[in-house]
Amino acid sequence: MKLSNQYHQLGKSFSQQTLPSPVAQPVLLLWNEPLAKSLSINYSSQEDNEQLAQYFSGNQLIDGSTPIAQAYSGHQFGHFNPQLGDGRAHLLGDITDKQGQSWDVQLKGSGTSFFSRQGDGRCALGPALREYMMSEAMFALGVPTTRCLAVVATGEAVYRERPLPGAVVTRIATSHIRVGTFQYFAARKDIESLKKLTSFAIGRHFPQLKVAEGEALSGEQVVNFFAAVLNKQVPLVVSWLRVGFIHGVMNTDNTAISGETIDYGPCAMMNHYHSDTVFSSIDRNSRYAFGNQSKIIQWNMARLADCLLPLIDEDEDIALAKITPLLQQFANDLQYRYFEMMVNKLGINELSDGDIDLVNDLLGIMAEMKLDYTQSFVTLAGNLNQAEVDNVLAQQSAEDGVDDEAEQDKWQQWLSRWYVRIATDVSGAKDLMAKTNPLVIPRNHHVEAILATSQTSYQENADLSDLNNFLAVVQQPYTQLDNTHNYQDAPSDGDENYHTFCGT
Repeated sequence: MKLSNQYHQLGKSFSQQTLPSPVAQPVLLLWNEPLAKSLSINYSSQEDNEQLAQYFSGNQLIDGSTPIAQAYSGHQFGHFNPQLGDGRAHLLGDITDKQGQSWDVQLKGSGTSFFSRQGDGRCALGPALREYMMSEAMFALGVPTTRCLAVVATGEAVYRERPLPGAVVTRIATSHIRVGTFQYFAARKDIESLKKLTSFAIGRHFPQLKVAEGEALSGEQVVNFFAAVLNKQVPLVVSWLRVGFIHGVMNTDNTAISGETIDYGPCAMMNHYHSDTVFSSIDRNSRYAFGNQSKIIQWNMARLADCLLPLIDEDEDIALAKITPLLQQFANDLQYRYFEMMVNKLGINELSDGDIDLVNDLLGIMAEMKLDYTQSFVTLAGNLNQAEVDNVLAQQSAEDGVDDEAEQDKWQQWLSRWYVRIATDVSGAKDLMAKTNPLVIPRNHHVEAILATSQTSYQENADLSDLNNFLAVVQQPYTQLDNTHNYQDAPSDGDENYHTFCGT
């Protein structure tokens, strides 16, 4: 295993070179073998346990590593902070897989840096395990996401409201460049660093737009770069809405230009459907509620656009004229792809007249009846069969001209409309629903129960059997396994008093 650090080569204004702080007794708790193999990392948790614990605690540097803390700014709940940065993370470097794709290898909870702002630079075991479980579940659900390679217990206490066992988590991402990274240089009116960052981001994420060697970055290339970033955000947010994921802290410093889910601190999954669902304890005004996520990604992308304007044209009006239509198209794309996804959840291949009403009416019923979001679509698919559809259609035909809708409840009325819509290919609808709707999600009450039993188990004899059993199921969310039913139940209290907290 050998690393390089391309980001470090951008210059001193982009990061601070700093070493991880050593820990007392590193013990490898989790090692993501499939991810390691995909990165051509030929270490085994069985054979190389102690060496991996040394590497991924930060106690020993991997060959070629130049650890840095990245600089960035960010809008946090709408308020701009000009200097944030990696206050408890170290980018060890990047590794290239067999396909030539570069991946960042970052330690989180690995000690302080220039950006720590009086923080301790550490991570408790619970948030580290949460990030591992949630990111692996999201990856299996088909959601673009960063992933975790390892969790190492430190043998040291982390002090929050009370002493907690500490850990270091290793995050893998195509990069850690955020909207806030661009804001950092824009706030300082550092145009040269903005150009350098944009060129680097193009090379890493959008090589088809790459600037030819010796050529200056053109305004057209910046416009094309922005359009490419927008295109990455659409499937990201639509995927969140498909599976009921609530990010919880969609600040611009947690919005990756790669279109990957990053930061699993106060995230949660929706149970009974309501667009206003929010669990984050720090989101007091519900800014990042489930139903607001499409609006917020538009707001965050507008902040990226602000940063790029001086690179597009010296005349701001001309730059705005070039970039505004992209933001308008982005809003349209988000809306279209959302409803396209929702009709897929109903077994419908393509949007047609009346489908948006069909979706909205269903969601209205689900909110009114407090129906579970995931279970509702699983039940619809499970009960769907040709005989039932034919029976409903036959009844409708026999009762043609009889106005008895007032006698039917909303649910039966909606079912009848849906059956009419999919009647020409019931089998195909059922297949599409099976691919689109997960049988199981990482439900909040199960995640919390596992964390409660795991947080005190952080030595070599740690019993992580509950966590591993859970992972085995959520890593195959579209397949009915023997243990799937153990994790499908909705919480008995509907998560009424459930709150998530930032890991810091």
